[in-house]
Amino acid sequence: MEQALKGMKVIDLSQVLAGPYCTMVLGDMGADVVKVEKFPSGDDTRLMGPYINEESYMYMMVNRNKRGVCLNLKTDEGLQVLYKLIKDADVFIENYRPGVTKKLGIDYETLKSINPSIIYCSISGYGQTGPYKNKGGFDIMAQGLSGLIDMTGERQGKPVKVGIAIHDIAAGQTAIQSILAAYIHRLKTGTGQYIDVSLVDSGLAWTVWEAAAYFGKGEVPRRNGTAHRVSAPYQGYKTKDGFILIGAANQKLWEKFCLEVVHKPEWIRDERFLTNSIRAQHVDELEVEMEKVLSQQESAYWLDLLDKNGIPSGPIYSYDQALADEHIISREMIIDYEHPVAGAMKTLGFPAKFSETPGQLRNPAPLLGQHNKEVLVELGYSIEEIESFMANSVLKN
Repeated sequence: MEQALKGMKVIDLSQVLAGPYCTMVLGDMGADVVKVEKFPSGDDTRLMGPYINEESYMYMMVNRNKRGVCLNLKTDEGLQVLYKLIKDADVFIENYRPGVTKKLGIDYETLKSINPSIIYCSISGYGQTGPYKNKGGFDIMAQGLSGLIDMTGERQGKPVKVGIAIHDIAAGQTAIQSILAAYIHRLKTGTGQYIDVSLVDSGLAWTVWEAAAYFGKGEVPRRNGTAHRVSAPYQGYKTKDGFILIGAANQKLWEKFCLEVVHKPEWIRDERFLTNSIRAQHVDELEVEMEKVLSQQESAYWLDLLDKNGIPSGPIYSYDQALADEHIISREMIIDYEHPVAGAMKTLGFPAKFSETPGQLRNPAPLLGQHNKEVLVELGYSIEEIESFMANSVLKN
C-alpha cells in the first residue's frame, strides 16, 4: 500500500522530543524525513540512556523512519548543503529560540528566498513572540506556566508533574496537524507559510474543560487526585487488593451500579447522592461509602461484575502491566524490529489504524551521520567532495 504522505520531503533540524516526535509521525505516514543533527555529537538524546550496544534507546524511540545527516552548520560548506536540502523540501522544522535562526542563517525569510513555497515550522518553549520568547523552556516549565502542575496530584498533597512529557507531545501533535493543514493549503495554492508552535500554548490549548469552568463561573481547577471535577463516581477506588477505576457518571449508570453491583439501593435516595452534580459536591463522602463496600472484594471480582453490567471500569496498571495487556497487544501497539547495531528491539506501534494508507516502520532510527553520503549524492555532490567535507569537519565521518 502506498502511504498517505509519500512524496512529502521534510528537513528536520529539531532535537530531543517535540520536533522529533512530530517528524517521526510524518515519517510513519510516508514522508521522506532527513534528520540534520548538530556536529559532532548529534541530537542531545543520544547522550541519554538506557543504551543498547552504545545506542540510546530514547533516541531510537522517536527517530524511526528518518535518514540521518550530521552536518556542521557553522561552516559555509555545511550551510550550503542545508540550503540545497531546503531547495527541494516541502517542510522545514527547527526548535530554536527567536534570533538564533537568523544568526545561523536558517531563519524563515532566508529559507523562503531559497524555496518560496517552504512550510517552516518552529517549535520552542514559549513561542517566537511575547515577553518570554527568549527564555529557555522545557516541558516541566510549560506544565508549571500552564497551570497543569498546580491542578495535578492529591487534594491535600503537593503539586505534581504529569507522568509524561505532556507539553512536548502536545507541541509535537500541534505541529503535525498544523503542518498537514499548511501542506493542504500549499497543494491548493502553491503558497508556503511560517508556523510558530510553543510548548506552553500547545498544552494550554488542551485544558478545554478547565477553561470552561474558569470562564463560565470563575472556578480555578484544584487538585483532585483521580476524581473528576463535575462527575461522580468517576475516579479510582480502593479494593481489597488494589485500586480500580469506575465511571458511573450519569444517572442511569449510577442507579445500575447501586442496584446491581454494590446492592445499595439506599444510596439512590441519599440526599448527598441524588444527582450527578450533587454527588460531585459530596465526592469525598461518596468515596468513603463506596470504599467500605469495594474493600470487601478483590479488584478482579469488581471489574468482572462492573463489566457484566455495562458500567465503564478498568484497572490502574503499572506500565509493564499495560504493555502486557492482551488488548494492547492485539491492537499492535508494540512492534518488534531489528536495529543494525542494537539488534532486536521493541517500539510503540501506530495509534491510528488506516484502512488504505497504514503507518509503516520502514527504517530504524539512523546511526549518527549514517546517510551522509546517500543524501549528499542525491544533492549532486561527488564522492570526492563528500570525503573532503568529512576530512574538514563539515560532515561527521
